[in-house]
Amino acid sequence: MKKYLNLFDFRQQVDYKTEVLSGLTVALALVPEAVAFSFMAGLSPLKGLYAAFSIGLITSIFGGRPGMISGATGAIAVVIVALAKTHGVEYVFATVVLAGLIQMSAGFLKLGKFIRLVPHPVMFGFVNGLAIVIFMSQIDYFKVKDANGVLQWMTGANLFIMLGLVLLTMLIIWGLPKLTKVVPSSLVAILSIFGIVVAFGVDTQTVGDIASIEGAFPPFHIPDLPFDFETLQIILPYAFIVAGVGLIESLLTLNLIDEITETRGRSNKEAVAQGIANVVTGFFSGMGGCAMIGQSLINISNGARARLSGIVASVMLLMFVMFGSELIEKVPIAALTGLMIMVSIGTFEWVSVKAINKMPRHDIFVMVLVILVTVFLHNLALAVLIGVIISSLVFAWESAKRIRARKSIDDKGVKHYEIYGPLFFGSTSVFAEKFDVANDPNEVIIDFKESKIADMSAIEAVNKITERYAKLNKTVHLRHLSADCRQLLQNADSMIEVNILEDPTYKVAFD
Repeated sequence: MKKYLNLFDFRQQVDYKTEVLSGLTVALALVPEAVAFSFMAGLSPLKGLYAAFSIGLITSIFGGRPGMISGATGAIAVVIVALAKTHGVEYVFATVVLAGLIQMSAGFLKLGKFIRLVPHPVMFGFVNGLAIVIFMSQIDYFKVKDANGVLQWMTGANLFIMLGLVLLTMLIIWGLPKLTKVVPSSLVAILSIFGIVVAFGVDTQTVGDIASIEGAFPPFHIPDLPFDFETLQIILPYAFIVAGVGLIESLLTLNLIDEITETRGRSNKEAVAQGIANVVTGFFSGMGGCAMIGQSLINISNGARARLSGIVASVMLLMFVMFGSELIEKVPIAALTGLMIMVSIGTFEWVSVKAINKMPRHDIFVMVLVILVTVFLHNLALAVLIGVIISSLVFAWESAKRIRARKSIDDKGVKHYEIYGPLFFGSTSVFAEKFDVANDPNEVIIDFKESKIADMSAIEAVNKITERYAKLNKTVHLRHLSADCRQLLQNADSMIEVNILEDPTYKVAFD
């Protein structure tokens, strides 16, 4: 039990005052973001608030990274907005449940460790693409519907009021932390804009003009849609994308917090917790979600390190929904728009722009490609997958060029080839070119002390070399082969001489 509920492990040193105060701060900052992400997904604000509560609570208790905050996010909103528009909110609920089951499966299969294979340029592209998508989604709030229901750009006083309030919101969020960090600048900005609008009677759109957020405890609700193969065909692609995006963003956030706190979270446990949270959220009228980079950083910067802060934040958020809905409905849309623009600016990795002249060209290409796929296809999981594949191919190509052979002849007339670099599918052609079969003496030793036979292509390359020497009645000995290589090279048994020194066994770290 202690492994799952570290909050009640009294051996852990927990600053309860810091945890509670940080939780309250995060809860206040969660409200406007959850509402804004709901709008981004084309859903009512209550769907985002319910998701922020249930996902935040469950992952705080059962997740693999104490101190990390989860809830409704822009990454998930971007994925489900098309489904919400074409099929409605019930299909969104079903998709979230199915995505949760997929995430749980990934955790049980211990696939979380593979997040370590995501290269840095792909992470840059992922974060930057997400920031651009969030920014672009705010453009619609500068438009109004005409008599025909078509969105048109604001003009005149309405446009200037909207721009002024948005810029003022951004200014407060940017400037307040330079003076004090006692309260979240985003909260102060929203309260300030709220006060200006109310005090001066400014005519601008509010949350209540779009939808009511009044609600009680999230109601249990089984998605009202046909449970047949046709429905599965509709929601399954979205579910895989939601699951992939949620896991990628959550595990990338987990790695980031690991670096800041110099501790290590448990990626597979977090994947299971995210899955459970989304399954529950889908049945309790939530839009789904994952880890939130911004809110997690707020929590960690406040000094929170345990699970209590996330639990407090989730519970207090529900209290706001149940008892503070009238105030939230009066929040100006301009304040939320300014907040989301600042979130996009803060999410963007500006260091990647500064370092672009110092990065290898293939890394720049991968980063830009991931950004383009994210922005134009709105598929973050596909963007990361493409980036990882291209990065892997580039790595294979570069590694293939590094294989080399040091040649020497000993006093007995035996020629030695000391191979350096991995022998795998990409380097087999270069490997074959290293040998002078026709002019070599009758006895040749190929030494793999500084190399490794990595795959079937490498085995076939070794077999071809031994066959070429055999045709000329020359003998080849293979030295310093590991146990697994000896097993794979049974076809060349008669020509293999195994040295007692074996290659080291390489292991991949796992949770």
